Amino acid sequence: MDAAEFRRRGREMVDYVADYLENIEQRPVYPDLEPGYLRSLIPSEAPLEPESYEDVMKDVERVIMPGITHWHSPYFFAYFPAASSYPAMLADMLCGAIGCIGFSWAASPACTELETVMLDWLGKMLQLPECFIAGTDGHGGGVIQGTASEATLISLLAARCKAIRRVQATNPEISEAEVLSKLVAYTSEQFCATLGTTPSCAFDHTTELGPICNDENMWMHIDAAYAGSAFICPEFRPLLNGIEFADSFNFNPHKWLLVNFDCSAMWVKKRTDIIGAFKMEPLYLKHENQESGLVTDYRHWQIPLGRRFRSLKLWFVFRMYGLKGLQAHIRKQVALAKEFESLVRADKRFEICAEVIMGLVCFRLKGSNELNQNLLKKITKSQEIHLVPCQLSGRFVLRFAICARTTESRHIQQAWRHITQLTFELLQEPSH
Repeated sequence: MDAAEFRRRGREMVDYVADYLENIEQRPVYPDLEPGYLRSLIPSEAPLEPESYEDVMKDVERVIMPGITHWHSPYFFAYFPAASSYPAMLADMLCGAIGCIGFSWAASPACTELETVMLDWLGKMLQLPECFIAGTDGHGGGVIQGTASEATLISLLAARCKAIRRVQATNPEISEAEVLSKLVAYTSEQFCATLGTTPSCAFDHTTELGPICNDENMWMHIDAAYAGSAFICPEFRPLLNGIEFADSFNFNPHKWLLVNFDCSAMWVKKRTDIIGAFKMEPLYLKHENQESGLVTDYRHWQIPLGRRFRSLKLWFVFRMYGLKGLQAHIRKQVALAKEFESLVRADKRFEICAEVIMGLVCFRLKGSNELNQNLLKKITKSQEIHLVPCQLSGRFVLRFAICARTTESRHIQQAWRHITQLTFELLQEPSH
């Protein structure tokens, strides 16, 4: 494929993507396939000779699309959102074209510097304490990780390294292995201090946990993977109170802030803590500007060496939506969740199982866990809407999360009609 064909095929792909997203609700949201379906549809070995682009695209519809769960369908209400927007897609396209591997400032200065500035922009949107903002002379700062799980692991390893060095500074005769054997990490069922848990979007009392951690010289990491995006809205910002006690904090713009996966934003109060745990300096990665106070090499902030130019997605989305546009998106989806909650509460056969604060509604049929399991099976088999369950205090609960950017009130109303119809059918069955 030369540049001329790339131009032509690129336009075709943009049209294909736009058509896919505009018509996505016409596709079954959940595939009806058996495991292993794909292997029989394609050859057992790669082709020896080149194949045409037309043949590849035919196989996208024949092979790939039948096996896709359509996360951006307005009838997808499972898990949490996987954010998506046209500006983010275009930025990802540019990222792929530039193709830099940003392990150091010298490897592509713009890749490093834009990330630092975008994390400052985002931190200011959240009204993070000044100690988390890099600026030109701050001690903290932000970094893009792949997922919240990565950010949590990074924080855990940085905390461990800091604790070992603190003990050995006053007790140099104690070996690292001996210190390690005595370290303790304190967690809840959700692992760390959490703002918006996965099962029910519950919030820990970080204003109570924080002072204890600070008094005991314990590293405190706060995870707000889903809910963190909402803190750009003043009415939700009080839920982030207590962040001043944290050593590190992260949330996923790729969940709810219209930035395509992967983009997990993480901040630390003292970047020397994280750099101290991961710093590596082989000669071939050193450069003449690395001792400058204005330069950070992000390979010291993560487990992998290489990294993509992910901050382009933030830059495009922030500029093309603006803070007000992002706030409007969050508020709209919270309102849709409240609309669904009101529909559930109006039907005496159902109950709400957790306070609805953001875009997630936890509900169930009044009755046994088996009854609710059977309802979910009927919902999944229908392929019209997609939900997943959680367990709260031993009860099997259905989660209804507002996910797709294009979800509107009519989709909520249609989903509820579908759920109540399946409920009626279920309750008519002899076993019930």
